[in-house]
Amino acid sequence: MTDMPLAGPSVPHDGTDAEARPVFVEERRVLGLPVSAWPGIIAPLTIGLFALAAWELIVEWKRVPSYILPGPLLIAKTLVTDWDTLSGALWITLRITFAALVAAVTVGVALAILFTQSKWLEKSLFPYAVILQVTPVVSIAPLIIIWVGDINLSLLICAWLVAFFPILSNTILGLNSADHNLINLFQLYRASRWQTLRHLRLPAALPYFLAGLKISGGLALIGAVVAEFVAGSGGNASGLAYRILESGYQLRIPRMFAALILISLSGIAIFLVTSWIAHLFLRRWHESAIRREN
Repeated sequence: MTDMPLAGPSVPHDGTDAEARPVFVEERRVLGLPVSAWPGIIAPLTIGLFALAAWELIVEWKRVPSYILPGPLLIAKTLVTDWDTLSGALWITLRITFAALVAAVTVGVALAILFTQSKWLEKSLFPYAVILQVTPVVSIAPLIIIWVGDINLSLLICAWLVAFFPILSNTILGLNSADHNLINLFQLYRASRWQTLRHLRLPAALPYFLAGLKISGGLALIGAVVAEFVAGSGGNASGLAYRILESGYQLRIPRMFAALILISLSGIAIFLVTSWIAHLFLRRWHESAIRREN
């Protein structure tokens, strides 16, 4: 009798050694964030704290007058004491910024879709979009204010002009970057233009659009502040730019720095929010947002 090998339970074999397969282990988190993310947070915060401490020490050591260069502690105190005035101005500036960003996204995406559907339309109108982008908003803001008449609408238009082009150009690039092999496949199956746009071109353009959104968020804030500087509108319904001008005229330099800090923090917050939105949309499928841990 010939010895026969004992047959064990059959195991499906896919041609890959099980030991060679990568094992994905979830990264440990601290306070809700991955461990690898903390160096990128701690390092800039440490440098910033050292810079603020050096600033305060130099101001105190040299006895620099506050109307020339106030220290960080005095600026923080001014930010607290003048919060009622500064917070109202901050809300006005942010309201213009977000309205301009929404308008830039709406018009920019709509025009990008139209341009990719009609090359003649793109060739006819895209050069004028470039002209609007390269024309300094400071030079045309007075004309816009005169022609429009309404100061809030004028500021909105100026901020929109600055934020509009990155959305348009990035979305056009994304719509034109769809895989040509997939486009040919859609044509082979006789998909309509709308089906190709919806199921292929728009998903391919999403990373490009979100990159443009991160750029336009900061540009909308810059456009709103620059337009406020040009308009120079005062009163209770004035933004942070006018508060900076007002503080400069009155030599209230700590308030000027406090307003500048609010503008900077607003820009950082807009960038973080738009980056989070981009990660939210891309984290499950795009290479730029997928995290792989061995």
